[in-house]
Amino acid sequence: MDKEEFLKKIETELKISKNSQYTIRNYLKANSNLIDFIKKNPEDISEDDVKLYLAENLTSNASAYIILFLAAIRYSYSNILKKDITLGIKRPKREDKIPIVLSKEETQKLLSTIPNKKSKLMVSLMYACGFRVSELVNLKLSNLDFQQKIGHVRQAKGRKDRIFNIPNFLASELNEQAKSQKENNQEFLFSGPKGKLSIRNIEKITRTAGKNAGINKEVHCHTLRHSFATHLLESGTDIRMIQEVLGHKDLSTTQIYAHVSSEQIKKIQSPIDSLMEEK
Repeated sequence: MDKEEFLKKIETELKISKNSQYTIRNYLKANSNLIDFIKKNPEDISEDDVKLYLAENLTSNASAYIILFLAAIRYSYSNILKKDITLGIKRPKREDKIPIVLSKEETQKLLSTIPNKKSKLMVSLMYACGFRVSELVNLKLSNLDFQQKIGHVRQAKGRKDRIFNIPNFLASELNEQAKSQKENNQEFLFSGPKGKLSIRNIEKITRTAGKNAGINKEVHCHTLRHSFATHLLESGTDIRMIQEVLGHKDLSTTQIYAHVSSEQIKKIQSPIDSLMEEK
């Protein structure tokens, strides 16, 4: 079996299993990179070949990326060739990294530096609702109910739907945007000259806004989602409610924000302060 036939079979299996386009893309890329590096037919690739690829190409990558790569190889070989060539490979432990979060002041500054009205509305909505950038791109006019002031994120990560509140602050601008799109026979709330928006373009807008605002942090679209969740936690919102609005399947995913809130940490008084006050 050659590379192209193998990849096509993987794609077919993934589609039958109702995997997302994101998963399909990543799994195909992982298998393609391995085959290209080892230069063997798929059925001839061994566990040692996978280890060699990891050692030569992925030692500087995050643990999560290596785990994803091994999951892609395991899925493909188990389903297509009925063997697991990753069975004897130890998975690295996931790093316990604290996500980058903007303060409320930094968020205000970032939004104020975006001169284009439509760009500012897109970035503001990502922060205001905690959207993933893919959720913003795929938001359809039919997903919005301005009378009820709610919207629906359809089939997001993990094939999960969820409801979000349309923010009062943005409601008027969003309504105008929706009417304009409807008049132009557009399906999505936001579109570009060539139709559907590019995720890469929105990432560029967000990064540029961060630089123009003089924020000394790496600013990405997902930074806005992290900031949204952290600011909710700081304002006293129950973590289970935050789990729902983010669309997290497991509470453990949401609990990272319990460790990241600088405002919450500031409220913790060192015992030495109360100890010395007693003197």
